[in-house]
Amino acid sequence: MIYVIELFVLLSSLAAPSAAWGNLGHMTVGAIAQDFVTADTASWARGILNASATNSSYLASVATWADSFRYTSEGHYSAPYHFIDAKDSPPNSCSVDYNRDCGSDGCSVSAIANYTQRVTDGRLSAENTQEALKFLVHLLGDITQPLHDEALELGGNEIGVTFDGTKTNLHHIWDTNMPEKLIGGDSLTDAMDWAKNLTTAIKTGDYASQKDSWIKGMDTDDVVTSAMVWATDANTFVCNPVLKGGESAVDGKELGTDYYEAAVPIINEQIAKGGYRLAAWLNLIHTGSAQLVGKSAAATLTADL
Repeated sequence: MIYVIELFVLLSSLAAPSAAWGNLGHMTVGAIAQDFVTADTASWARGILNASATNSSYLASVATWADSFRYTSEGHYSAPYHFIDAKDSPPNSCSVDYNRDCGSDGCSVSAIANYTQRVTDGRLSAENTQEALKFLVHLLGDITQPLHDEALELGGNEIGVTFDGTKTNLHHIWDTNMPEKLIGGDSLTDAMDWAKNLTTAIKTGDYASQKDSWIKGMDTDDVVTSAMVWATDANTFVCNPVLKGGESAVDGKELGTDYYEAAVPIINEQIAKGGYRLAAWLNLIHTGSAQLVGKSAAATLTADL
């Protein structure tokens, strides 16, 4: 398992690093969460992050920190925290099993559990508490990217494809190429604009009737079970559309309009889920309630912290 992790890191660091959703997606997840956290949670998070009350991107601007950290000598240990290696058989069967798939060095699910505990551990230094929150902001985005919940060919990193004339790999086009084509850029401004559109879709648009199901059963007393729900949800898309037709249908191929158009609805939905869940999770951690801005009290989740 150690060899697989080191090889994953090596491949991911070549040319353009494969980091779930890339900068654009992660910043968008953070920006969506900002739209749904309560005022108390926002104040708590800003305090941990040393962000001013007028900082309009306090979560979005730290959402990519964990990807930068993992490529440092100090942060190399955290590489496995960005994924869980589902040893399933796409496209015929997709599944995630914690005991089977979370390696001895950890995975996204165990890391979310760890940093959920650490962010409220009053014994930790301010620096370590801040690190825990930054990991959570990032990892709740990672876990929604389907290929971060898949072991096949290192989560698609070893499946070579061509997209828009660029030779790259399957993992990278889901992380970066397709989201950036969809939005037309990768800046913080682009992320904030995308977040605005997805927030509207969550509140009153295409996702309004789905959003309650995205956070159903959240429990900070059983983080592994909660995070496994999110990993399993994302993993289902590995069978379709990510690897519909099998590995041979994409390996070495030019993935054109048909593939892109099938992917776009999933990309939008998964980014929206990541932001909405992050807001609910931070609210649950800080206040004991996943009550979100704009949600009815009837839909509130509570936990004994």
